[in-house]
Amino acid sequence: MHIDEWLQVIPVGWLYATVALVIGLESLGIPLPGEIVLVSAAILSAKGVVSPVWVGVCASAGAIVGDSAGYAIGRKGGRPLFERLGRRFPKHFGPRHVRRAEKYFERFGVWAVFVGRFVALLRILAGPLAGALRMPYWKFAVANVLGGIVWAGGTTTVIFYLGLVAEKWLKGMSWAALAVAVAFGIATTLYLKRRAASALDESDLKGVVRGPVDV
Repeated sequence: MHIDEWLQVIPVGWLYATVALVIGLESLGIPLPGEIVLVSAAILSAKGVVSPVWVGVCASAGAIVGDSAGYAIGRKGGRPLFERLGRRFPKHFGPRHVRRAEKYFERFGVWAVFVGRFVALLRILAGPLAGALRMPYWKFAVANVLGGIVWAGGTTTVIFYLGLVAEKWLKGMSWAALAVAVAFGIATTLYLKRRAASALDESDLKGVVRGPVDV
């Protein structure tokens, strides 16, 4: 059963709670499909199954609380925390992943927390890494709240209205035109992902950031 199908069969109240919980745990540093759950819930809101407002609110709350908890854990655990996680979960917390995330923090400072909400790698690492690098909490909190609201609320809003428009278009659209539109969307997504991966590769650090973040 796909995630959207699973969400559709659970009670509405539990669906909102699931959105907040999964996104919160992902933001805490646990590799869960938070973005997929958010998108699936937003699609259901376009179908009238749930309220888009509550999806956005719950997703925003989960993102903000999860990142804040991740910050606290990272601040307490420090760099040794990432070394332990890297040994246990090399696909998500390996040295290369941490170096990439640190490069973002070195280059963008507090903005890495805001931008990190939109990047899969940083969405998991931003909170704990900001704490481990001793980013001032008030700066982290501002970027965290703004990033969580813009990401969760914006994603829900865009998908909700796109879903409404797509439903009208599909009524009068031929299958051929639909296939072309889907193919174009997939090609564009793959191109953007390649460009993003290339940019990350070019910006990898040869070493690891040793000092605290000063922004």
